[in-house]
Amino acid sequence: MVTLPQVWDWLGEIPDPEIPVLSLVDLGVIREARFDGDMLVLGVTPTYSGCPATAVINLDIETALRAKGIEKLRLERRLSPPWTTDWISQAGREKLRAYGIAPPGAELACPRCETADVRKVSQFGSTPCKANYVCSACLEPFDYFKCI
Repeated sequence: MVTLPQVWDWLGEIPDPEIPVLSLVDLGVIREARFDGDMLVLGVTPTYSGCPATAVINLDIETALRAKGIEKLRLERRLSPPWTTDWISQAGREKLRAYGIAPPGAELACPRCETADVRKVSQFGSTPCKANYVCSACLEPFDYFKCI
């Protein structure tokens, strides 16, 4: 018998397709897991309604869970409440920093040398949810995960 803690552990192994250092659980897009009889129901909230990775995320969830023996699965797209960067776990924020992406937060700092002396190069970075910055101290470019 599969338990919800097992399901959450499995979901925690599925990487985000755009930022593979984060799991979908770290990113906070999987909002709910429950059983409705023998059907596993997951509530999935995209980072924004037009996110190009949504279809890939859904396919990755289905593929991973079916590989674990889950046959009855329903994904429910949740647009309300809208996803927010507040939903990124603390572990996810640390993984972003270690990967070289400044996590969203009160103080924007270079993820490499931690100085706040940075400047925006472009409103859009490697994906629409990130902006591109450069550090004035170590001169390294980096993405900043924009607060939403």
